Amino acid sequence: MQDEMVKKAEKLATQMLLDMGMPAHLKGYRYVRAAVVMVEEDMRVVGSVTKLLYPELAKRYNTTDGKVERAIRNAIEVSWERGNRSTFERLFGYCAESGQGRPTNSEYIAAVADAVRIQMNH
Repeated sequence: MQDEMVKKAEKLATQMLLDMGMPAHLKGYRYVRAAVVMVEEDMRVVGSVTKLLYPELAKRYNTTDGKVERAIRNAIEVSWERGNRSTFERLFGYCAESGQGRPTNSEYIAAVADAVRIQMNH
């Protein structure tokens, strides 16, 4: 059952990230998707990205915390430039054209994880 839930969360996260313009070939894409699934399961993780989230992803993908953080930031920047504006407005409550910068890594991951959690409960 748990495995099924993780697969469903991954599928929903994948659909959202692609809708938000995040190219699947970027390393950061895999990291963000894995982070969203981790946060969807335990919201506390997003409150401590540098101590919990990045090290866990680095271990899982055999890389460093810094490389994980940088890859995620890059993937979010690309997504922010190319993505579906209405999705961003719905998720983050403001529009990119208003001049507000892109969300932080943790804001982005938390918002996507929250949206995935809501869809999982429907």
